Amino acid sequence: MPIDDSCNIILKDCMNLRKNESCLIITDKKLRQIGNALYKNSLKISKNSKLIITSIPKVHGHEPSKNIADEMLKYDVVLMPTTKSLSHTKARENASKEGARIASMPGITAGMIKRALNVDFNKIKQCNNHLISALKNKNKIKITTKLGTDVKFYLKGRQWKPDDGIYIKRCAFGNLPSGEIFIAPLEGKTNGTIIVDASVGGIGKVDENIRIDVKDGFINNISCGKVAQSFKKLLKTKPYKNIAELGIGTNYKAEITGNVLEDEKVFGTCHIAFGNNKHFGGLVDVPFHVDVVIKKPTIYADGVLVMKDGKLVT
Repeated sequence: MPIDDSCNIILKDCMNLRKNESCLIITDKKLRQIGNALYKNSLKISKNSKLIITSIPKVHGHEPSKNIADEMLKYDVVLMPTTKSLSHTKARENASKEGARIASMPGITAGMIKRALNVDFNKIKQCNNHLISALKNKNKIKITTKLGTDVKFYLKGRQWKPDDGIYIKRCAFGNLPSGEIFIAPLEGKTNGTIIVDASVGGIGKVDENIRIDVKDGFINNISCGKVAQSFKKLLKTKPYKNIAELGIGTNYKAEITGNVLEDEKVFGTCHIAFGNNKHFGGLVDVPFHVDVVIKKPTIYADGVLVMKDGKLVT
């Protein structure tokens, strides 16, 4: 699929940008080609479009400059193809509160756009709704894998959220490519062992399976491989080690590439994030949010089997 066709899927199908609306594209030097393509195609729909080039911070979740944060408040549609994610920032949350429809695309590539966006969004929405129906009001989630993952999350009072890829309503926000459901587990409650066999956000595919031991809601220990050590160096303070998110991928065309934006959407995977969860129902607010992706999980909700080795059974 040509890049212009993919941009039109984003602008028209996902965002429903109209000629009387305004559109802001925030990108950086690494992803400027994609940013430029979105900007060029947005001008075919709305003359009130703007492209901003931002700097690249070291980690996902770092706040943009005040100028950019202020600009985000002025537009109907905000697209963010950036190297590091702006999803879990006050700037994004404030723009959402003002009514903007926002799509975050951290680390997106041309190949990813062509592959994982050329999907039946209704099919993804149906899968998300089916999973949320099975998990709604469940208080304990247990995840195991054949490689040794065995971890329990507690969710009482928290709500699962879908990411369907259709952001046509006021204040709508999500990732592109889309295809997941996610939740902020209760802080201080998660315990167990996580074996990461796919990828780590901002770093890439694992060189060796990473073992993460979790105690009372925080990372207690990380071991194995160069990627594990790189991840460990990012965890500056205890709140960075917070179990922030549990998610399940539902995009049937997404593939494991080493880019977590796509990896976490792959059907038959789950992901766990650390750090900030303030902006989707949690309590921890730090300038850091990094996901790890696990293949072929077995998932129990209050003792009921929902997924077996990456395949839905409910």
